[in-house]
Amino acid sequence: MDAVNTLRTNDAPPLKASRVRSGRRVADKLLIVGSTLATLIGIVVLGSILLMLIVEGVKGFSPLLFTEPTPGPGSEGGGIANAILGSLVLTLIGIVIATPVGVMAGTYLAEYGRHSKLADVIRFLNDILLSAPSILIGLFVYTLMVRPMGTYSGWAGGVALAIIATPVIVRTTEDMLRLVPSTLREAGAALGAPPSIVIRSITWRGASAGIVTGIILALARIAGETAPLLFTALNNNSWFSANLMGGIPNLPVMIYQFALSPYSNWQQLAWAGALLITATILALSIVARFVIKSERAR
Repeated sequence: MDAVNTLRTNDAPPLKASRVRSGRRVADKLLIVGSTLATLIGIVVLGSILLMLIVEGVKGFSPLLFTEPTPGPGSEGGGIANAILGSLVLTLIGIVIATPVGVMAGTYLAEYGRHSKLADVIRFLNDILLSAPSILIGLFVYTLMVRPMGTYSGWAGGVALAIIATPVIVRTTEDMLRLVPSTLREAGAALGAPPSIVIRSITWRGASAGIVTGIILALARIAGETAPLLFTALNNNSWFSANLMGGIPNLPVMIYQFALSPYSNWQQLAWAGALLITATILALSIVARFVIKSERAR
């Protein structure tokens, strides 16, 4: 009976098999068409945004943009030099704080506590922080620093940006260190080198390009953050102050405030600042890709 059933199964009508293949072809073509349409819609939407940004932003570009501070209400002319300088300083503070913390934490997760319960907890918390809304981080730093100090400051803004950048560096550092072959670690240990020497001389060196890429991506991540700076560094129209106390001029908050203003010159400066930030983030992303490409080619 089993042989008979097998023969009947093998002798299934070819028409039924043909219908199955035809249905699969139709489903495949529908999926291709749907994916293509979704891609085209995304390209059109993003292309329209970038085109509008370029057209409106270029109108505001002039030599004064990089030499003059932002104008006061109702004033004509002016630039965004103070906001550019303030953003550079805030971003530098954030990345200087985040880099050692992120690299060391990622090193612990990849080298010392790879399979420990503490490492699992840290990874879980890092994933939560990686996806946390930036406005919550701004409120946290406001409660932690701004309220006790009684004033906004560049230090608070830098700490807020550092908290945003740290999980990106942690995740990238851990992933890059895990890609280093274990045989290299074993070779270092066989020569009598302690784990700290193996990490500094072998694993960090082998993953250096990937770690640098993670730092660049974190830099691009915090370059255009607005929400945390609203609660920490705020903004002003004066030149950058070296003591970092009080409102610190910066591009993201300047764009937010000027875009909502009723003054046409402020709105034009907001477009120019938005184009400048977009171009900067694009440049950082391209640099990161070149670093990754050069590492793969080695």
